[in-house]
Amino acid sequence: MKTVSPFAIVSLSPLTSADTQSGLSAEEVGLLRQVAGLMIPQSEAFGVPGADDPLIFADLLASLGRDLPAIREALSLIKQAQQSDAAALAAMLTSTRPDLCASLVSVITRCYYRDNRVMKSIGMAVRAPYPEGFSIEPNDLTLLDPVKARGRRYRLVADE
Repeated sequence: MKTVSPFAIVSLSPLTSADTQSGLSAEEVGLLRQVAGLMIPQSEAFGVPGADDPLIFADLLASLGRDLPAIREALSLIKQAQQSDAAALAAMLTSTRPDLCASLVSVITRCYYRDNRVMKSIGMAVRAPYPEGFSIEPNDLTLLDPVKARGRRYRLVADE
């Protein structure tokens, strides 16, 4: 069986106008989609799409915003590395540029967990958290007593 690098640039689907408006080149979009799919693959067992799903990926491209420069730089490093092993690539990116790795993980997971199918699969209500909120189990608030006993660790600033 022929081994192919998981980061070989291939077109997973035709580019849409939304893809080209993301600020990334077609090559960068293809690479980002592959990285997203490797990071969070589709699961038949749990019935959830991967992060490279067309709906999730379209949201990801539309949500790059201030992370665009970091994502571009991370994609550039990934392309230069030409690693065939996803784990080795992740280790390289984490050790050399943890800031870029964090941006990449943040962008992908943020969009993935906004998807209704994913929220349903993890037992979360498919709705905004407010105004209804979510119920939480009662906690033992005495656990905060040592923190309260330390006193204030900040300086009050006078109103101007």
